[in-house]
Amino acid sequence: MGKNVVIIGGGAGGASVAAEARRLDPSLSIIMFEEDAQVSFTACPMPYYIGGIIKDPARLIARTPEKFIESGVDTQINKRVEEVDDKNREVRIAGGEKIPYDILVLGTGTVVQKAGIPGEEKEGVFTLREYNDSIRIKNWLSETKARKAIIIGAGFIALEMAEAFRSAGLKTSMYYRRDLPASHWDAEYSQIILDELKRNEVEFIPQTQLKAIEDGKEFRLKLVTNHGEDEADIILVAIGVRPNVKLASQIAVPLGETGAIKVNFSQQTEKEGIYAVGDCCEVFNRVSGRWVWLPLGDIANKQGRIAGKNIGGAGLFFPGVVGAQSFKVFDLEVAMTGIDEKEAKRVGFNPVSAKMSGNAIAASMPGNKKIWIKLIADKPTGKLLGAQVIGERGVIGRINVLSAALWGKMTLDDIGYIDTAYAPPFSGAWDPLHIAAQMLRRQI
Repeated sequence: MGKNVVIIGGGAGGASVAAEARRLDPSLSIIMFEEDAQVSFTACPMPYYIGGIIKDPARLIARTPEKFIESGVDTQINKRVEEVDDKNREVRIAGGEKIPYDILVLGTGTVVQKAGIPGEEKEGVFTLREYNDSIRIKNWLSETKARKAIIIGAGFIALEMAEAFRSAGLKTSMYYRRDLPASHWDAEYSQIILDELKRNEVEFIPQTQLKAIEDGKEFRLKLVTNHGEDEADIILVAIGVRPNVKLASQIAVPLGETGAIKVNFSQQTEKEGIYAVGDCCEVFNRVSGRWVWLPLGDIANKQGRIAGKNIGGAGLFFPGVVGAQSFKVFDLEVAMTGIDEKEAKRVGFNPVSAKMSGNAIAASMPGNKKIWIKLIADKPTGKLLGAQVIGERGVIGRINVLSAALWGKMTLDDIGYIDTAYAPPFSGAWDPLHIAAQMLRRQI
């Protein structure tokens, strides 16, 4: 009989472990526990379901619990693992049942950050992390015939949800503790994002200090801040997440410098027989050479597949990431890859950077499509270190080229003449990437 594999968490990482391990080694006895109502759900499309672009919530599900069960993975939803007993190699489920394991996989994901103010547990105040969260928000908007939304936060999810609420016909306000949204981007680019919010009638209130959430008068809820009071039918708290390491800490699984679970290139923790995947663990950044925390669904899927292959006996390493990430806010595409100047200095590079703006398509074509590009390179070597791209069209294709360039450790000279597909509807003969790389190269 094969080994007992227990997977805690059925999100992107845990579900990928289950699928790959089962495929490679049918003798394994695999059981997967998930607190939510679904496993293998795709969290990133949830704002587009709430906003009405995705009509059927089933499209958020990559693989149903029934499909996993058919494949031989004992899949138990709405089940919470409350304790891990590493000495006796077993987990305890809410209700007291104990399940033995030979191999344990921690795919516990993240914990949402709370606002820490009175009233945030009121009905109509939501966070967005799990599949059920999106269903509850969608139902709330319908049942209450909501007219106005307040978003607390201005990161990826907050910005995507601003578009979702506006698409659903809600007047929307966004409160943030800083001056500009998307604070990981350069201020100049964050200002472009702010302009896009305003163009789509999203009110942005900076430098906010939260005080309380109370019952409203004209609307259901009232947010009290240093700026005064504002009412809405729904309040979304989107101020960030942190790695969920509660169970890992119970059994002294070592954490990395980021506070997420420390793993190696095989997704193994420093405890024998225990793996970690997805948003609860670190990942190696190939540009900085450091282990970082980057909670993204595509990374979780890759880590899950690597862990599943290793559990199934294939033996494979996950080579890491370069930090590519993106989001969309209304008609604006926003993306970055690599590291910024601050991180570059921290790890020993001598960074230089340049910004350019131009037309994403050929100048001969009607309709200017604005694009802004920032490149960061190491001055002594000319090696690309990072990039930010923002614009109305063609952003993701260009950031993917730059991510591949980082993967291959290319220099500005390489990028300045890289062979890209050219046609007037897509770019000029000299692509903005060529121009940006050559511009920065002249500074070195």
